[in-house]
Amino acid sequence: MRMTGNTIFITGGGSGIGRGLAEAFHQRGNRVIISGRRKERLQETLDANPGMAAIELDITDPDSIRAAAATLIADHPDLNVLINNAGIMLLDQADGPVDDALATSTVTTNLLGPIRMTSALIEHLKGRPDAVIANVSSVLGFVPMAITAVYSATKAAMHSWTLSQRYLLRPHGIEVVEIAPPWVRTELLNSTEEERAIPLDQFIAGAMEQFERGAEEILVAPASVLRAMPGPNEHAGVTQFNDQLLAGGAFG
Repeated sequence: MRMTGNTIFITGGGSGIGRGLAEAFHQRGNRVIISGRRKERLQETLDANPGMAAIELDITDPDSIRAAAATLIADHPDLNVLINNAGIMLLDQADGPVDDALATSTVTTNLLGPIRMTSALIEHLKGRPDAVIANVSSVLGFVPMAITAVYSATKAAMHSWTLSQRYLLRPHGIEVVEIAPPWVRTELLNSTEEERAIPLDQFIAGAMEQFERGAEEILVAPASVLRAMPGPNEHAGVTQFNDQLLAGGAFG
């Protein structure tokens, strides 16, 4: 991926990994536009990064997505990078009745949101040089965390979607990247002070280095350990992983 001179749109760019990526790309001389659910967080990010821009977007609303895409194309015709980052992570109970509102919200935000956002911009991106689509999944798409089963399932689906996108878009010259974070100190599951999670700045530094190398999968340690786990004997690994988490052990 070209590291400077891009016009980049990042969903969920007002906090956590989205803000970290937005600031890192902004500092490297890219035009960055962010969106998010909380206007105060967006404004805080803009105030801290003069020259960055923001647009309104409800990633769960198809009409909002279409309107945002039209605004982006009109106001930023050089847009060539889409980073699908917005997501939610909630605890659920796959061993009992799952709350339907929770499941619907998670699937709509984490899976349908990126699919719809990409669909709204894909024809524009096909016409741009050095175009990139980066989808933020999770290592939990490879090895699920049982207490967030719906979230983990949406990330597994994003991994599969990304593989299909990468295959189909290669003839169009669009680079498709998957960012699969490990446990990072963000607001997801109130993890800002979680010692088992890696610091956000450490993750962003590692991710940017891998972007620069042209990696198709961004796997910052310890993500690579869990990425290698799926296979014929994966259930044993899933059991060990979840047992360790419930016992307070390390992630990965």
